Amino acid sequence: QVQLVESGGGLVQAGGSLRLSCVASTSIFSFNTMGWYRQAPGMQRELVAAVSTGGIKTYADSVKGRFTISRDNAKNTVYLQMNSLKPEDTAAYYCKGRDFRSMDYWGKGTLVTVSS
Repeated sequence: QVQLVESGGGLVQAGGSLRLSCVASTSIFSFNTMGWYRQAPGMQRELVAAVSTGGIKTYADSVKGRFTISRDNAKNTVYLQMNSLKPEDTAAYYCKGRDFRSMDYWGKGTLVTVSS
């Protein structure tokens, strides 16, 4: 059973930084894409950033220039570096891997709270 485990969330002041990590229980080459999503209370889950096996990166407009997604294949880990955090970035952040059969695997999430 594939598992994705997120970590790195917490409470930070506006303007601060956090780095989220997503560790997979299998090689991340098993996934066509890996991404970070977030869900704020009362809101739908939305894509924050994604990276393909080929290294192509996609970002939500709201985080471009502030967040960076990266992957460490040797550690089976995907990171989300978040800088210049804003209160509106407050949400539960989830890691998702999509394999080559288009099956999605989700982590349980990590909470990010940005205070003003």
